[in-house]
Amino acid sequence: MALNKELIGTKIPTHTVDVERGQLRFFAKAIGETDPVYSDVEAAQAAGHRDVLVPPTFLFCADSGRTDGFNFLTFADIDIRYILHGEQGFTYHRPIHAGDRLTFATEVSDIYSKKGGALEFLVLATQVTRDGELVAEVHKSLVVRNPKAGQ
Repeated sequence: MALNKELIGTKIPTHTVDVERGQLRFFAKAIGETDPVYSDVEAAQAAGHRDVLVPPTFLFCADSGRTDGFNFLTFADIDIRYILHGEQGFTYHRPIHAGDRLTFATEVSDIYSKKGGALEFLVLATQVTRDGELVAEVHKSLVVRNPKAGQ
């Protein structure tokens, strides 16, 4: 099952997420973040933020929580039994806070293979906007093991 390189450049349907304080508090606790700017409104405001600040990797979680029924694995014809999370990276252009409404626009930016096709990499680039303004960019890759490679 080789990935279809014609997917490169494909835009995934956008989705919108409302950032809620409770989500941020829970996420900060789950990752062991103890800085109160991620969980306490007064501490965040004392630090110059208008509300609780989004923890650095929260956007990965927010992007994964689609509610529109779109299933990327089905779209890309990927069998979940053969995938691993490869890597992720974040570039923040503006602080993101509780109360923000974010739109995620993702594109398949690359597909390549290693080890003679035994491992394929699907790279996704996401722009995150708030009211049309770019606030962050997220890139991530999935590693897809091809069980038929080398047979």
